[in-house]
Amino acid sequence: MAGETPIRSNDHLLTPDNCALVLIDYQPEQVGTVGSIGLDELMLNVTAVARAARAYQLPVVLTTVGVELGANSGTIDELREALPPTEEIDRTTLNSWEDPDFRAAVEATRRRKIIMTGLWTEVCVAFPTLDMLGESYEVYPVADAIGGISTAAHDNAMQRMLSAGAQPVTAISLVAELQRDWGRAGADNLRSILRWYFPQLQDLRREV
Repeated sequence: MAGETPIRSNDHLLTPDNCALVLIDYQPEQVGTVGSIGLDELMLNVTAVARAARAYQLPVVLTTVGVELGANSGTIDELREALPPTEEIDRTTLNSWEDPDFRAAVEATRRRKIIMTGLWTEVCVAFPTLDMLGESYEVYPVADAIGGISTAAHDNAMQRMLSAGAQPVTAISLVAELQRDWGRAGADNLRSILRWYFPQLQDLRREV
């Protein structure tokens, strides 16, 4: 039986040691306005990403907008529960990268590969992604864990980010990329996420 493949030094793919996760504005007010993906599927996918962050011990930056202003609620409970314990950074800026606390939190991870999730795709994902690409970060928007107010808004924002150099992934491709080898330590992390994910996905598809 072949042995496990080691994590390559300077691996150009995502590994638990070279990336961090950003989650932007998964608040009830934002989730309720998404029109590019079903809300249950959106939450299933972003929760899968959160579970992967916990399982693979990724640094996490979690941010909200308008909570201290009294305009919005905090992060949705089911997502907070799936994440490792994480301080919530509240902002007033539409572009998270223009918030000093958010920027400092990303820089403190010391990771240059950033898994990007947020609402909406066309605003709170696209704006910091474009800025961070301009500062030589590698940004990986999770295409099925984010959403816009319409399909056109989401698709055009994805194209804009792609043209600027972003590298889209999906929730399950991300988890598989972090693991990469069934023989590598931690494979039960991937198994447990897949065993949780696919029955729920099948239930959603039966409801359509």
